[in-house]
Amino acid sequence: MNSIEMKNKLEARLKRPEWRFSFDRQQDKLRVEDVRTGKGMTLSLPGLISKYEKENQSIIDDVVHHVEQGLSAMTENQVLAGKEKKVFPVIRATSFPKETKGGDPLLFEDHTAETRIYYAVDLDQSYRLIDRKMMDDQEWTEDVIKEMARFNLRSLQCPMKKDKVAGNTFYFVNKNDGYDASRILNQSLLEEMAAEAKGTLTVAVPHQDVLIFGDIENEEGYDVLGQMTMSFFSKGRVPITALPFIYEDGELEPIFIMAKKRPKK
Repeated sequence: MNSIEMKNKLEARLKRPEWRFSFDRQQDKLRVEDVRTGKGMTLSLPGLISKYEKENQSIIDDVVHHVEQGLSAMTENQVLAGKEKKVFPVIRATSFPKETKGGDPLLFEDHTAETRIYYAVDLDQSYRLIDRKMMDDQEWTEDVIKEMARFNLRSLQCPMKKDKVAGNTFYFVNKNDGYDASRILNQSLLEEMAAEAKGTLTVAVPHQDVLIFGDIENEEGYDVLGQMTMSFFSKGRVPITALPFIYEDGELEPIFIMAKKRPKK
């Protein structure tokens, strides 16, 4: 498939009277924009083509859903009043933008050398990141938002799937509610997993929709963890980091795993 074919597929699925498309041939990018607000989303076609060759129709479905929910969130007049129970933290890579495309600074704080914490208002099918303008309009303080977000995060269920590989145990959180990776901020959950671990507890957030705990009991477990994290990272719609963390003494330490060797900090 080439860029023109991918462009045509997406335009056919996303055709709406209120949306317009613009195609940048040099950059191989397709922009979808709401004519009423001028706000929109830009899609890089080469990356989508690569995923399409592996996942076929499912990647088109994912992109359509992502654009529909994203543009819907942009065009709604979102306020914070009455949404106290809808505020959550979201984990992103440190390369993620610090402001909206309109230039409004986003509310965020540092987390680890690989990750940063942002805050969002849940919209049921998507969410909108909180920026300083929203805070000023509602007169909410940064501390209040952070406290609400952490409290709401702890209320989320945390079902896990368990898998045993080469004498090591891995646990996967994949509820697909938009906050799987964010559960890494639940300190009580981390302490609970650390207490149950027979070996070294590792934690990974390769993309937004998965959280991986690893109870590593031998050297082979680190190789499995490294390959697993990279695989999830390469397939995620919102990648975060391919580096897993060791959880020790209440702290998360990123580790680089070399094949057939123990991790080096």
